[in-house]
Amino acid sequence: MSISVIKRSLLSLGILATTVLLAACGSKSSNQGSTKLASNQKISLSTTAEITSLDLSKIYDKTSFIQIDETFEGLYRYDANGNVEPALATKTKISKDGKTYTINIRHNAKWSNGDPVTAKDFVYSWQRAVNPKTASQYTYLFDNVKNADAIVNGKLSPNKLGVKANGKYQLKVQLARPTTYFKMVMARETLYPLDQKVVEKYGKKYGTSAKYTVYNGPFKNVGWTGTNDSWKLVKNNQYWDKKAVKLSQINYTVAKSPSTAYNLFQSGKLDLISLVGEQAKQLGKSKDAVKRPLAATEYLQYNQRKGVFKNRNLRLAFSLALNRSQLINKVMQNGSIVSKGFVPADFAKNPKTGEDFAKEAYVPGTVDHDATKAKQYYKKALSQLGKKNLTIKLLSADDDQTKDVIEFIQSELQETLPGLKVELSSIPFASMLARTSAGNFEVNFTGWSADFADPISFLSQFTSNNPENNGKWSSQAFDQAIKDSNNKDANNATKRWQDLINAEKILATDQGITPIYQANGIDLVNPKLKGVVYDRINGHYDYRTAYLTK
Repeated sequence: MSISVIKRSLLSLGILATTVLLAACGSKSSNQGSTKLASNQKISLSTTAEITSLDLSKIYDKTSFIQIDETFEGLYRYDANGNVEPALATKTKISKDGKTYTINIRHNAKWSNGDPVTAKDFVYSWQRAVNPKTASQYTYLFDNVKNADAIVNGKLSPNKLGVKANGKYQLKVQLARPTTYFKMVMARETLYPLDQKVVEKYGKKYGTSAKYTVYNGPFKNVGWTGTNDSWKLVKNNQYWDKKAVKLSQINYTVAKSPSTAYNLFQSGKLDLISLVGEQAKQLGKSKDAVKRPLAATEYLQYNQRKGVFKNRNLRLAFSLALNRSQLINKVMQNGSIVSKGFVPADFAKNPKTGEDFAKEAYVPGTVDHDATKAKQYYKKALSQLGKKNLTIKLLSADDDQTKDVIEFIQSELQETLPGLKVELSSIPFASMLARTSAGNFEVNFTGWSADFADPISFLSQFTSNNPENNGKWSSQAFDQAIKDSNNKDANNATKRWQDLINAEKILATDQGITPIYQANGIDLVNPKLKGVVYDRINGHYDYRTAYLTK
């Protein structure tokens, strides 16, 4: 999933998946065990970027995903221990060959307009997502569903997708191949249901503002017009489990400046903020500080459709010119760690040996700071390109933390590589995503957080035809490794693991992208705010069971 500074991606669970932010909810009575609830159950939060859409088939950024998490619900959700648990699903039967899922859906779920949530809502949503006309960037989540690839490539009609409704409250899913992590996939927002009647009523307007959207989750959005930087989530009284929801309202505002967010927190106008830079250094040991491990990688993506970044030596020069340790120790100061590759550390382990994926897939000489080798690669690149110097444009989002990072990158590159000029362009996050998706960039600082706790959640986006592959890096060997992991080796854990290791090594060796750091963080949290679940795989916060104490 895109992440504000972190670009996407997706959410998840699995190995080391989810941690609890604060204490989970206890009793269903007005008191949480012996804890008394505050009379006012309203909290205030901030984001560093605007909502791009409330259309769950089209969203691709962290802010919008978090809004969908709170206002919609799918078949499954992630619990505080990183496992999937039923949400709208009441019973799931998996065939012996692992390719057919028969899922019973609860009968008491409703949309915020009173319409019942049915199996057909899932069929409609899934078919809409894979329809090329929708232009979803998350079609890869359906890769293992029967006929999905052919539909996405325009070779079959969306109604041929391997999903159908058996009556009003049973869903049958046919996979093209066994997929051990498919329940994780079904907990993703892109596979949530949609109210067909409402989507078709509003047409192109659907999801472009709060009033053109209908919700089936614990909250509903009020006040987002499509362009404003503040909105509210209010309790959805049609939600099937509304008794579990204690908050009556969540106020959101966009605060791109960490100092602005901190001032609002200090004055009691925000209940949770993320710390960066000097804030993290000075306040990281506060009694209200909470560490936030995150399976997310910040990286440089290069436009390889045409131009200078088709040159591998130039990409390697950029990577080796960066002193990543200095960046995280002097600029970030929030617990982030240097990347060994695209897949984060402590995310997945070898099923046979227990070795960490990032350690096993690490390729020496690809992300290690080495100014001498960087200059050598740069000199070769200039010679191959027939140039004496270069001017390139580095595109990024315009929040303060990102600006600090790209100014560091600019300084490192210009000081290390003679004759290189780096021009910075910082624009609103949604605009940046639109430009990169259209291929309108040279180099882009962005990021990816996991969709679920499996390396494929990171690596699959760089297959040649993946819509998330904005730079259009392409490798037949990489594509084959991913294909093998999803097909002939899908049921052999050891062989599949090696396919994914090989894919990561191919990406690293060619520097298809340049990983920079793993975006861990630190939050300051109102001590009265309890019951929030933080997902360390994708960095999403779940406020369904949150509450304020007296």
